[in-house]
Amino acid sequence: MASRRSKSVRAALPSYAFLVSACLAGINCTYKGKNKLRKKIKRLTDTGRVLPVCPEVLGGAPIPRQSCEIAGGDGNDVLDGSAMVLTPSGKDVSKLLIRGARETLRIAKEHRIKKAILKSNSPSCGCGHIYDGTFRRRLIKGDGVTAALLRRNRIKIYTEKD
Repeated sequence: MASRRSKSVRAALPSYAFLVSACLAGINCTYKGKNKLRKKIKRLTDTGRVLPVCPEVLGGAPIPRQSCEIAGGDGNDVLDGSAMVLTPSGKDVSKLLIRGARETLRIAKEHRIKKAILKSNSPSCGCGHIYDGTFRRRLIKGDGVTAALLRRNRIKIYTEKD
């Protein structure tokens, strides 16, 4: 009986083609309390085909908040416990970003979403490149925490630049 019910609940959920970083859809959720609007992504969001999410907010971060960068590796290393996500004042916010990544993954699985468009360079959403942890705006190869977790779960990641 429970499996029949869960199937009917899933059938009632909207169908989305992509998860998208909410800031790219024009939602004011960046650490500065602003957005990174991309008009094409906003148009997709308006059609109902994409589901905007902000992993940092889902993890419990306020808007606005201190910026943060991954120190000692990338999102995979944070997930494995060998790197940290730090604010400029040295506060460790790794647990918050991991919690947000897990919630984002839960949402993707619940809606059976297999693709995501994520904000480049972000410690959460960065795909392919992230800031190096020095707060000097230097990029290194690697993924943010959410991008790493989604990739581990076979979700295809794109950036707004793709």
